[in-house]
Amino acid sequence: MGMGRESLQECISKQRKSLADLLRDPLRSLAADCGTVWGDAAGLDATLAAAFPSIPHCKFLYVLDARAVQVSANMSREGLLEEHRGRDRADRPYMREAVPPAGFLLSEAYISLRARRPSLTAIQAIVDGAGGTIGYVGADFALRELPHTRLVYEEPRHWRQQKGDPSIRGTVFAQTRTESVVDRNADTVVSVIEELMRERGVFHVVLHLAASQAAVWLLSDPLRYRLLGADALIDPDSCMAYPRRRYPENALVPARRIRAILENFRALRAMDDVLYLRSGTINIFNGLVGLTFSCDGSHTVHYEEFLAMNADFWLDGGALGSAGPDDTCPADSRIR
Repeated sequence: MGMGRESLQECISKQRKSLADLLRDPLRSLAADCGTVWGDAAGLDATLAAAFPSIPHCKFLYVLDARAVQVSANMSREGLLEEHRGRDRADRPYMREAVPPAGFLLSEAYISLRARRPSLTAIQAIVDGAGGTIGYVGADFALRELPHTRLVYEEPRHWRQQKGDPSIRGTVFAQTRTESVVDRNADTVVSVIEELMRERGVFHVVLHLAASQAAVWLLSDPLRYRLLGADALIDPDSCMAYPRRRYPENALVPARRIRAILENFRALRAMDDVLYLRSGTINIFNGLVGLTFSCDGSHTVHYEEFLAMNADFWLDGGALGSAGPDDTCPADSRIR
């Protein structure tokens, strides 16, 4: 179900563009200044020191020759670091990327050698009077120190599938469902979870149907989860441990639809002795339902789309009786 949201890669690309726009002009100016003192190590160090405050959020600034050997010291917030002069950077990730014709490159993120942290490097070519590349200015940045210029990425709402452990998928027809405590007390479990979500401030639930356990997150304490074992799930008194709270107006899942989602979990749990639901997830704010089947295949579905499906929909993806070792999860073949 398309909702017009940006994909993760689209969000990253826009963030990278904003950072590149921030860095392109000051590095181009610095490269021109380095060209005027090329061959003079002390002059390059002085040029880097003068320019360092003009490169936003920079951690290290340095100059390389055309072979990616460092010909300057590292300029840092603590001053010049001589020990990096002569360092060969040819094998670093940012030097293995092709510098565009304009001479500016913002590298893909990589893990730094010393701090072992996600980092970026901006490269700007230094050219001579004839337009030939004689070296590069490099500017290193710690990802954690860069500004975030875009809104926080939002999870898309379209249907997605992740295939699970091949060893589980390959033996799915050698197993059968064992009735759990939740299965035997499904009426009570559905009512308890509905009460917690509609009336007691629970906004996210992961219901492990096979293990008879649930993890719940509360609006009043969203950074911690609470575990409800089998005894709590089949005991309506459990609801009394959580204070009443009005159902949030900005939830995407209407309160009246929560029971239908839970009943659908129940139906998928019992739909077949081989292919069945192992766990289900509901988040009322992003409107998504998560499903993990006995073959370890996982699906994320918008709640409206999920409610339009039934057990036959999943089982019609393939004939259980004729499926072979390479076709071990008929439900997964339902993905378009």
